[in-house]
Amino acid sequence: MFEPIVRRGTLIAVAALIVCVLGLAAALRIPVQMIPDLEVRTITVRTDWRGATPRDIEQEILIEQEEYLRSVASLRRMVSEASSGEARIELEFPFDIDVTETLIRVNNALSQVPSYPENVDQPRVYAASFSANAFMYFRVTPVDGNPRRLDMDMMRDFVDDYVRPRMESVPEVSQVRVGGGADRQIQVFLDPAALAALGISIGEVRAALRARNRDVSGGELESGKRRYLLRTIGRFDDVEALDRLILRRTGDSVVRLGDVARVRLDHSQVREISRVDGRPVIGLSVRREPGSNVIAIKQGLLEEMERINRDVLAPAGMELRLTSDDVAYVQASLRNVWINLAIGAALACAVLYLFLRSGRATLAAVAGIPICTITAFLGLLIFGRTINVI
Repeated sequence: MFEPIVRRGTLIAVAALIVCVLGLAAALRIPVQMIPDLEVRTITVRTDWRGATPRDIEQEILIEQEEYLRSVASLRRMVSEASSGEARIELEFPFDIDVTETLIRVNNALSQVPSYPENVDQPRVYAASFSANAFMYFRVTPVDGNPRRLDMDMMRDFVDDYVRPRMESVPEVSQVRVGGGADRQIQVFLDPAALAALGISIGEVRAALRARNRDVSGGELESGKRRYLLRTIGRFDDVEALDRLILRRTGDSVVRLGDVARVRLDHSQVREISRVDGRPVIGLSVRREPGSNVIAIKQGLLEEMERINRDVLAPAGMELRLTSDDVAYVQASLRNVWINLAIGAALACAVLYLFLRSGRATLAAVAGIPICTITAFLGLLIFGRTINVI
């Protein structure tokens, strides 16, 4: 059986070298992760309605959505939750479903809901797995001494607009979530006595704010071979413009918002608190794409962090730092694997030599061990597997 192989030693050696080259190339391309990617079988539907009570959300949103989501094929379990300002529905499916097709079915079912109350955001549908949880955590803090006296609760919008998009542009990063602080908010404090004296109701003030704070399209205007798009700019640029808002006009006299209210720029209620070493910070958590290499993502994020600090945060008196990550554990596990491989190879060589009592025979037997190991990487890449702790 082995005689033809022995006679064609050169051919076998060349074949082994080809397999080793392909295996090494595969080892460099296989993603390195903490745990294997787990198949998604849970789809979440989230609908925001700011300021609404859980009872209103249940009556106006959840009951309507549940009626149409029950008909989604292969649905095993549906769990609904109503909280202050948010409706959440978790749909559980079997492991063998096509996630993309199921997402389309869920969206089609939601599109059949006749209508939602005013100020309700569009429902968001997403599928998430345990392996796609956040694995790196960053924080944005003032520079040492905080010379600009920054209120970090007010910096959430700045980080969300200028830092998060740049971090999400790093290859294989799927999402960066911002935590801590609060959204900027223009607050209008009405004077009841002034409103009563002028006969203006709260509904009238709200209607004026809603009607004036928007941009309106004026259609098209054609002049010969030219076509002009008309657009009326009406959104408020600052608090002073809001103060000058006309609520009522009677002859030559006008009543402005500043006459019956006090307007100030502040932030909404802080619902998430993010602190490091007792100091308020803006936290950022990073999620990866399935099948990605966590070590490559960390290297890319650290390089982008240096550019963000130099170009964006340093002029604003802040800095971005890495708080913690799971990649260090993965790298330590890889180092342990290489150490164990070296120790195991040395022990295997010693045992083979003790039994064979021949250096040439031991060398021939030991040569097959790394070839088999390297070939295993080729099989992992072909079947779409990853190098992970398990």
